[in-house]
Amino acid sequence: MYETAKKHFWMKWMFLFILTITVFFLSFMIGRYPIAPKTVVDIILSKIVPIKPYWDSTVEMVVLQVRLPRILLAIMVGGALSISGASYQTLFKNPMVSPDILGVSAGAGFGAALAMLRDGNWIEIQSSALVFGLLAVALTYLLGSVYGKQELTVLVLSGVVVSSLFQALLSVVKTLADTDNQLPSITFWLMGGLSKGSNRDVLIMLPALIVSLVLLFIFRNKIDVLAAGEDEATAMGVNVKLVKLVVVVCSTLITVVSVSICGIVGWVGMVIPHIARLITGANFGKLSSLSFLIGGVFLLLIDNMIRGIEGVDLPLGVLTALIGTPVFAFLLVRVKRGWK
Repeated sequence: MYETAKKHFWMKWMFLFILTITVFFLSFMIGRYPIAPKTVVDIILSKIVPIKPYWDSTVEMVVLQVRLPRILLAIMVGGALSISGASYQTLFKNPMVSPDILGVSAGAGFGAALAMLRDGNWIEIQSSALVFGLLAVALTYLLGSVYGKQELTVLVLSGVVVSSLFQALLSVVKTLADTDNQLPSITFWLMGGLSKGSNRDVLIMLPALIVSLVLLFIFRNKIDVLAAGEDEATAMGVNVKLVKLVVVVCSTLITVVSVSICGIVGWVGMVIPHIARLITGANFGKLSSLSFLIGGVFLLLIDNMIRGIEGVDLPLGVLTALIGTPVFAFLLVRVKRGWK
């Protein structure tokens, strides 16, 4: 029976992996400039093996400098937010938990808005968002440690307090912003988007994502044990504090990097883990891997919809909310018997 379940899981994983690769290549054909699939493959392979160019330099620039980083970032950000949500939901044993539960998004939003108020360039905006996102989580942890024990309930309440603080500071920045240029830029950034994504952003996010995924994979069995209860985990020899720290640090790292690159993209980290859980169950190792693939495909499809509409650059976070809200409502009805 175990071998059958394992076989079924790998069949599902392979299907999602092939789907991800398929959507990846099809995504290059979406946009203002139509490009043949063979040309896309040859341009990418030309950077690995010698292929005589038969395409225009403009086409190569569109593929490698515009569409490739945007497509990769969509997969990476969608997967990162989904795994972060799955990790937090497993740790806190709460289906309503999302990646910004500890104040990451509020802090990053304030940091980005502050940089825009100072007319900073794109790198300064991203850096400020990253710093203040990490600062928000540090404040949450510091506030929670005042009580002596890092209880999860206290940590969540601390996150609510810190989020409220940075939301208030963000409102102050909006009040001071120039209504003609700065305020629209702040508002649009807060709604999320991948239009400014670059290969530099991919190189920034990749190490943080790989390190976090490796650590979460190494601790996957201990996370499953911790999900059964802290007392049970302690009795089985699990270092509860260490496991909590790994989950919080890894989830925070990939979330804050994602937010600093593409702004605030809601609902992905809350909804996708539920879909993955319906497919594979609550085992964290299986749940996290499927969450990454489903989240990556989901966000890439949403971004493809945005790129497919000519003349309009819709905010990514708005579409994820429009689609995620009814899906989450359906899932709540589907699992109305309770959280397991």
